[in-house]
Amino acid sequence: MRIAHNAIFLCGMVLSLGMTMATAQNAGTSSGYPTPKGDFTPAEQRGHGLYLRYCFECHGVAGDGEGDTAPFIDPKPRNFTLAVFKCRSTPTGTLPLDKDLEDTIERGIVHSNMPSWRPLRQEDRADLVAYIKTFSARWKTEKPGEPIKIPAEPAVTADRIKDGQAVFKRVECWKCHGVEGRANGPSADTLTDDQGRPIKPFNFHDSDRFKCGSTDQDMYRDFMTGLDGTPMPSFADNIKPDEAWDLVFYLRTLQPPASVNKKEKEIAKQLGLKPINPNAPAQSDSNQQQNNQPQSK
Repeated sequence: MRIAHNAIFLCGMVLSLGMTMATAQNAGTSSGYPTPKGDFTPAEQRGHGLYLRYCFECHGVAGDGEGDTAPFIDPKPRNFTLAVFKCRSTPTGTLPLDKDLEDTIERGIVHSNMPSWRPLRQEDRADLVAYIKTFSARWKTEKPGEPIKIPAEPAVTADRIKDGQAVFKRVECWKCHGVEGRANGPSADTLTDDQGRPIKPFNFHDSDRFKCGSTDQDMYRDFMTGLDGTPMPSFADNIKPDEAWDLVFYLRTLQPPASVNKKEKEIAKQLGLKPINPNAPAQSDSNQQQNNQPQSK
């Protein structure tokens, strides 16, 4: 009986998926581009098929982020018709490079329902990007931004971690991310995305990755480009490159123990580094560490 029940359930799931695929493929033009348009390039046509196979259930047939599963997903799927993307190497407000989008498809986005599509061939990811770009006219009238330059990463030192903590306080990262990086700051429950939908800040305490990657360079880039479509702004005009590196190193101390941040965690432990006190004057924060003897930058 159990086998029969499971077989019926599986058949029902397959039938449901098949009906949804048929709807996507046969829908009218009001739902976007359900069938390849006559002026589609070969790459866009191939990407169209891949999109209907892997993407439309979340992102929608029209690419508007309103797929059948979208109501059950938090954070919400990306709306491709806006051509606004979180993970980019280009300045805030500009279009990303194709490679930025291909990297997102390959890597996925941590703490979201966007998985890694690493098993897809690189050619398939490029075709998917070509098709995704047909959803917005911005790609016809604008060029991608110029990628930001990431300076060489300096060595991690105690001074840099302490200075990073000062930057964390000064630019008020704690208001969203919390003083321990737990995504529980006083503004956390008030945040919305660019479409007015609730969105949570990133939780550093529970992740050994960042939103758009896992390396220090990825986090540096996020500071300087911002995550467009979210409340996370670009800090390119507010912090210097050296300060951005300091902030990267400090955020590593908030993450769970892992090989990528072992040195930062060890230094923080040696310093006896405590969470910031947002209400304390700057002098009190410096006095808190006055007995430490950190190595210099």
